[in-house]
Amino acid sequence: MKEIRVAIAGVGSCSSALVQGLQYYKQTGDSSNVLGLMHPVMGGYRISDIRFVAAFDVNAKKIGMDLSEAIFTEPNDCVRFSDVDRLGVKVLPGPILDGVAPHMKEPFDAYDESKIKPVDVANALRDAKADMLLNYLPVGSKLGTRHYAEACLKAGSAFVNCIPEFIASDETWATKFSDAGLPVAGDDIKSQVGATILHRTLVSLFQQRGVRVDKTYQLNLGGNTDFLNMTSEKRLSSKRISKTEAVTSLIPYSVPTRIGPSDYVPFLGDRKICYIYLKGNKFGGVPIEVEVKLTVEDSPNSAGVVVDVIRATKIALDRRVSGPLESISSYSFKHPPVAVPDDVARKWVEGYVSGERER
Repeated sequence: MKEIRVAIAGVGSCSSALVQGLQYYKQTGDSSNVLGLMHPVMGGYRISDIRFVAAFDVNAKKIGMDLSEAIFTEPNDCVRFSDVDRLGVKVLPGPILDGVAPHMKEPFDAYDESKIKPVDVANALRDAKADMLLNYLPVGSKLGTRHYAEACLKAGSAFVNCIPEFIASDETWATKFSDAGLPVAGDDIKSQVGATILHRTLVSLFQQRGVRVDKTYQLNLGGNTDFLNMTSEKRLSSKRISKTEAVTSLIPYSVPTRIGPSDYVPFLGDRKICYIYLKGNKFGGVPIEVEVKLTVEDSPNSAGVVVDVIRATKIALDRRVSGPLESISSYSFKHPPVAVPDDVARKWVEGYVSGERER
């Protein structure tokens, strides 16, 4: 049987949504009714071909648990939309490094480093024969992200970077993966229909209709641990860059912006509320304003996108493509190696999946 062997770094709510989703769609086969995916089958791979083989976390409660149980352990608050069969994958203690901010030690229930020794990630990936590792560490984990990326290079596993630390879009790291003969995809995953893709769509509409964007903002509120983590401005500097450039890369002139996480509202839980505003000038210099409110369950919003990225990365492994995967990265991530309009990126992906050479 064809399978895609996937490891996860960070067993949080986003991982929960992904693992639940694979169980939810387990019996879909080639059905065209699979919501949230580009195609039910991509490069010959179905969603049911994805198999989790390793998981790493720092939460003392999750360590040693089966992955199927750990995804429902606090502080995870992803909506439970599917029961999950036991997976036979024990959550291993990953290195803490900068993955736990001082104000997050209690919410994350980080293990005591004097009592528990982190595993050698590269060895664990080799033992699991992992095709790739998904990086779901908390925002601001600069050292942690690089530690896992380096472990992939040592283990011979591809790296999928779902958070706003720059690996695929960094020339130095891109070269490392190219030299190692391994693909890398990233950085900072987009949602199926989230704040970034909606904001980009509105900006593209203004551009296509000849409206000059004068100023714009995107304010995001949420109540999960991601938003609590980002109450420290030091943790989210790369997040602001990623989200801002995802929008401004479509505008060929300088525009005043304020884009990114705005506040933590505990009672919202995993619900995310986004406010988007654009002010522009149309024919005759007459002003136009657009205000939009978007409300979503945050964690499940990117799971389907990650499923497509996993399969695109496996295709790269099969074809021995190395270095940054520009097509799927441009379509699926906020800060890709090459930023293009979304319709162009989708054409790139469709061509790549159908057998064309990766860009």
